[in-house]
Amino acid sequence: MAMTESWLKSRLNKVCLKPSVHSDRDGLSVRVSSRGKLTFQLRYRYKGKAKRVDIGSYPLISLSEARKKSAQLKGDLEEGRDPQTMKRLKQKEITESLTIEGLFTQWYLKYCKTNKEMHDQVKRTFEIHVLPKIGSLPCDEVTIHHWIELLEGIVRHSESIGERVLVNAKQMVKWGVRRQLISNNPIAQLYAREDFNIKKRVSTRSLSDLEVSKVWMAINKSRMAPKNKVFLKLCLFYGCRGGELRLAEKVHFDLDNKIWTVPPENHKTGKITGQAIVRPIPDEILPLLHEAMALSQHPRYLFTNANSNKPMTDKAPLQLPYNIMQWLRRHDDYSMEHWSVHDLRKTARTNFSKLTDYHVAEVMLGHAIPATQRAYDHYNYVPEQMEAYRKWYFKLSELVGRV
Repeated sequence: MAMTESWLKSRLNKVCLKPSVHSDRDGLSVRVSSRGKLTFQLRYRYKGKAKRVDIGSYPLISLSEARKKSAQLKGDLEEGRDPQTMKRLKQKEITESLTIEGLFTQWYLKYCKTNKEMHDQVKRTFEIHVLPKIGSLPCDEVTIHHWIELLEGIVRHSESIGERVLVNAKQMVKWGVRRQLISNNPIAQLYAREDFNIKKRVSTRSLSDLEVSKVWMAINKSRMAPKNKVFLKLCLFYGCRGGELRLAEKVHFDLDNKIWTVPPENHKTGKITGQAIVRPIPDEILPLLHEAMALSQHPRYLFTNANSNKPMTDKAPLQLPYNIMQWLRRHDDYSMEHWSVHDLRKTARTNFSKLTDYHVAEVMLGHAIPATQRAYDHYNYVPEQMEAYRKWYFKLSELVGRV
């Protein structure tokens, strides 16, 4: 006779003289211990041998749920699989399932660290905003609702951080699925604008002529470390990415032939094109490079962190603009709108447009040129760059002389 919920309740936690087993249907039964613990079991035969497998205990699993699980296990049996073995495999899969933190660690070490220039920032962002909340959860148990709740909380605090987390989380999960570390991607269809109303704002900040003159004066007069003064001046003069200077080695500067070569691994587009950036070194800028060489105590790198043998990190220059703005406010009674080291690059590019042709200015910045042009045009435009850089140097000299 089939069991009922009321029959199960009547025996739950009731002490009896000895354990007993009561059948339900289709091989399902319940074992009642002497202390009244009820455990659902499936009894079956596999390869001619009588076997049984526990399904779960009542009332954590209801009678209807037990019947459903029993039917699933019998389905495995029909396909030639041992239900007992299948249960152990599923338990092993659950206990050994990859967590979000485990996935992030693998993705960071195997992909992010070698492919993203700002990988330290990505790691710190996840350590603060993601891993404390969902890091311990198994990846395949984290639903789209978990991610939405997490991201909405971050976006309320900072849209830019929320967008950064979303972009990198999508890359991480997609990477995990491709390598079959996890089975599903719940955030593939989440988008910053549509789902979190994040409007991408492109910064248009570049320094005016007056601001350039003030910044240059402050660099000269402040108590900033000499190597940082040279670093900022070269960033403004060349319009280069900060990483191209931070990772620069002394051998990259051929002072005899007056050429600075940025190898592909040291600049953003090099990972795509495999080509170096080649920039000329005008005579007028040679003293700055000689000074940088003299200040560097490292046999290899031009710019290093203080008391370190490693190249300058991406975090090292972040405070420099603030120091300059503070100096101007205190010593020159001059307040500036906030700017970053990257804004020096935009300042240089804005001025390059006034001094040379568009395609030359793009080469000077090291921007990726269209694939078709890249395939056929192998000219480095060094003479044209040299002319534009000299014009920029003379304009800088004129602006500095106004202060």
